[in-house]
Amino acid sequence: MILSIETSTPICSVAIHNEGKLVANSELHQEKSHAGLLAVCVSQLLSNAGLTTRDLQAVAVSKGPGSYTGLRIGTSTAKGICFAEDLPLIAVSTLEAMALEVSVKMANVLPKNTLLCPMLDARRMEVYASIYSLKMEQIKDVEAIIIDENAFDDLIKKTDQFLYFGYGAEKCQAVLKKENRFNLIPGIQPSANYLGVLANELFIKKEYADLAYFEPFYLKEFLTKKSSKNLLG
Repeated sequence: MILSIETSTPICSVAIHNEGKLVANSELHQEKSHAGLLAVCVSQLLSNAGLTTRDLQAVAVSKGPGSYTGLRIGTSTAKGICFAEDLPLIAVSTLEAMALEVSVKMANVLPKNTLLCPMLDARRMEVYASIYSLKMEQIKDVEAIIIDENAFDDLIKKTDQFLYFGYGAEKCQAVLKKENRFNLIPGIQPSANYLGVLANELFIKKEYADLAYFEPFYLKEFLTKKSSKNLLG
């Protein structure tokens, strides 16, 4: 059994999977609820499934990018359970889990060269994004992208369908609709349901995060530090 925790956006999502199959899940669509309700949500989910933390084999957490506060709360909760029960911690990419949902739901009805672009809101017209193929091959690394008329010009000519989705994707529609190959997929948000599927694959490979030193991937901090290094070097 793997418990998955997703807190990268205002949605608080938790799920339990057994060998990659969903056993139980719960979602809270409430602003700023993570700090006060995440632990309660986890406890209730386990209780409703007839389980305790002692039945778990690992805990998975969304590693980002996403909300600084949300990711820290999710990570702290996951680490607390892992330390208490001596369990491995599994860190899963927020954007990869979102891409997996679209791939699973739509792969059979899309052209094979379709590109998937999960997005998370950063600020103004900026998003955190990555690009995946329908087969879940990562085409472009995670980065902060300012959405303008030239966004994704290097990729759009290589595909029949460029699907973008996620928390913050709607604000890009007015800019990206200039090209009919761009299509917004509504209703796709980070979810522990798909986090748990990827977590099971990592669990089988024993690809665990360092429980003592793991920190979420905030991206903005990473880019700032990288830039400062270049200036000094």
